[in-house]
Amino acid sequence: MINIPERIKHAALDNKDVKHPRAEIHLIKDQCKGCGYCIEYCPKKVLEESEEINARGVRPPKIVHEDQCILCHFCTVVCPDFAIFVVEKQEEEKCKT
Repeated sequence: MINIPERIKHAALDNKDVKHPRAEIHLIKDQCKGCGYCIEYCPKKVLEESEEINARGVRPPKIVHEDQCILCHFCTVVCPDFAIFVVEKQEEEKCKT
């Protein structure tokens, strides 16, 4: 069993004052072998098994709650096939004129 760090288990006290980074999850469906590790170890349950079948004949995960991803990268670390990775979304700066 993996020990989840406190910063992931519990929200910070200044949670409302901090601007949280947004995640962009990339899934290479045909590279997935359907082991389910990414689904099992996600602390925020962002992924679940999909109904579609990939090129390997298995059901890859589907992203259901990307907005709840906390960029912990557990899915990336546990995936034996490097079929999933997470990056921080870049916010577009608004120009003042």
